[in-house]
Amino acid sequence: MKKILQDEENQRLIEALIALLEKLKPVFKQQRVYQRVVLLMVGEVLAFARHTLTQVLMVLGWVDRDWSAWYRLFQKGRFPYLEVAREIVKEMVEEVKGGWIVVAGDGTRTRRSSKKIEGVGWLPQVGGAPFKRGLALYQRWFHLAWLAPEEGGYSRAIPMLWLPAFTPGSHRKVEEARTEVEATLWALGWLRGVLKEIGKGAKRVLMVADGGYDQVKMWKGLPEGVILMVRSARNRALFFLPTSEMRANRKYGNRAPTPAELWRQRKGWQKLKKMEVRGRTRELQVKVVGPVVRRGAAERPLILIVVRGRGRGRRRWPPLPFLVNAVQNEAGQWVLPLPLEQLLFWTWQRWEIEVVHRELKSSFGMGEKQNWHPRAAVLTVQWSAWVYAVLVFAGYRAWGITGGPRPPTRWWRGSGRWSLNSLWRAYRAAWWGRPNFRAVDLKERLTARDFAWLRSTQGNAVAGAARL
Repeated sequence: MKKILQDEENQRLIEALIALLEKLKPVFKQQRVYQRVVLLMVGEVLAFARHTLTQVLMVLGWVDRDWSAWYRLFQKGRFPYLEVAREIVKEMVEEVKGGWIVVAGDGTRTRRSSKKIEGVGWLPQVGGAPFKRGLALYQRWFHLAWLAPEEGGYSRAIPMLWLPAFTPGSHRKVEEARTEVEATLWALGWLRGVLKEIGKGAKRVLMVADGGYDQVKMWKGLPEGVILMVRSARNRALFFLPTSEMRANRKYGNRAPTPAELWRQRKGWQKLKKMEVRGRTRELQVKVVGPVVRRGAAERPLILIVVRGRGRGRRRWPPLPFLVNAVQNEAGQWVLPLPLEQLLFWTWQRWEIEVVHRELKSSFGMGEKQNWHPRAAVLTVQWSAWVYAVLVFAGYRAWGITGGPRPPTRWWRGSGRWSLNSLWRAYRAAWWGRPNFRAVDLKERLTARDFAWLRSTQGNAVAGAARL
């Protein structure tokens, strides 16, 4: 019975994937280009080694055939990334029932081996010694991800847009240099444009991000209909709005207390109702101050939210300050755009975008396609993000967040939601057939001639492989 249920879940997964790909088909100008895109996607899932284009073509059996057309898919720009990304966003919006679309934004890097690749420049090395940080060759990107609607306290980040944010000192022939903030504002403007194009312009966007986006240029350039909630600094200088007793041309009122000054106060904390986050109950104490403004962005009223720290030693949670756009209610008062519990819940889910980065780089092979062509060096990275988005979004449509198959092992029955490893294993099981594990007999002995009894381990290794 369990195997029958797994077969049904795998079948729903493949049906959701095919239905999604069929909607993307009109974007491609030629049928053979679309067919190559589909086959390369299948090869990305089935490949065990490095996810280079050569390795994927070997998985597809194209060993003694001409590969030039497959490389031209990226070199000539025949993979229309912005168009297919737009179609995925349209499908994501259909899954949102309320009036808010929640996204997460973050910058990330892909390690490269040569400084002659498009967009590569010297950046501080990730994972180096904190007392003597070195430099390494990276491409810098901005990633805008959709956070799926909450289900049982869980969500999941799925890439919407993967945009180059190459540094001025990087090697560039095609792309222009831009900061992460500039790339973020472009991506948010692009998203608002897609929403208006499909008649969903009334929906508002909530973006959660880390402290790197608490910048004056970011607050001043936010598109209309976008709310930004970011982590702030403990010593952030904030000002209240000017009062009626002050001069009419004043932009700033009295100095507001810094987040560090607020969290040292013992009184004035309010307890929130219990929140379910990733299968655990969270109890938080917060302070809300506002409206306030930052120097240089007086036209953007903000609300300061300080979450009180708790615990001691290793289990200590430090206090966290956040800033979010304030909106005016019917009485003309500046208030929070959403209930406080919802804002903090989605801020907690921001970590999902870091999970995507880890999976793309460590398992999905992002950045391993060493294309020397300037256009291909950008498109192959965006390709990896798009393939990941399509595969995970198909899993979301087939299983939701908390459904799906469970791991086949007895010692671990899975968490409250399906894992990415379970998703990759399900795709392989659907295309290769249901796994049939065969235990090795303890009576067998390893000799120099008879290896027949070890042949079953090949199928076990393929069926049990979780990583791509």
